Amino acid sequence: MRRLRRLLYDLAMARGKFVTFEGIEGSGKTTHLQHLCRHLDQSGVSYVLTREPGGTAFGAEIRTILLDRSGAPRHPYGELLLYLADRIQDLQQVIRPALDKGLHVLCDRYHDATRAYQGAARGIPASLIDELSRRLEILAPDLTIVFELEVGDALERARKRNIKDGQEHQGRFEQEAFDFHKRVLQAYRDMASAEPQRFRLIDTSGDFQQAQGQVRQIVSSFLKS
Repeated sequence: MRRLRRLLYDLAMARGKFVTFEGIEGSGKTTHLQHLCRHLDQSGVSYVLTREPGGTAFGAEIRTILLDRSGAPRHPYGELLLYLADRIQDLQQVIRPALDKGLHVLCDRYHDATRAYQGAARGIPASLIDELSRRLEILAPDLTIVFELEVGDALERARKRNIKDGQEHQGRFEQEAFDFHKRVLQAYRDMASAEPQRFRLIDTSGDFQQAQGQVRQIVSSFLKS
């Protein structure tokens, strides 16, 4: 029995850690994640980077549909199911296999985005999203970083970024009303308040390097713990 307990303990310790990164459009989420990855590379930390939507070949096809600003209108429930299809593929093909190998996984958006965008902002009941999550066995992150920026500043950044990168065609969510993004931001804050042990909030309204230092300290310490 003692040997079995030791084996189970070793297996649990070998599992990688799952860290997700969230925030409204233009909050700096992806840029901070890119800088964090360079820091982890220099530190010799092994990890797998993915994103949602689009972390797999199948997900990339779904991403094109979801973010195309010229695409056909869709019902919120149809949008929800597309995001869940992408997530299931990412979990089965990328996230779970990496964690089982002892690799850490960093994910640019995950299920909390669905709770915020399709739930709080689109009006789909949280109870339904939670039930689907349970039935589909959506894995909970170990740590979630939320990048905070007021909606007006964030949208201005996002739209300028899309023009600079030639990605205006992927700006479906940037077209949403101001109040839509306010609901998303408040949803993230509410989730962080409800689960303070998992969430960390990073203010990106000021100096980039200062915020990036916080990200590195939080994530590096967590991965080492």
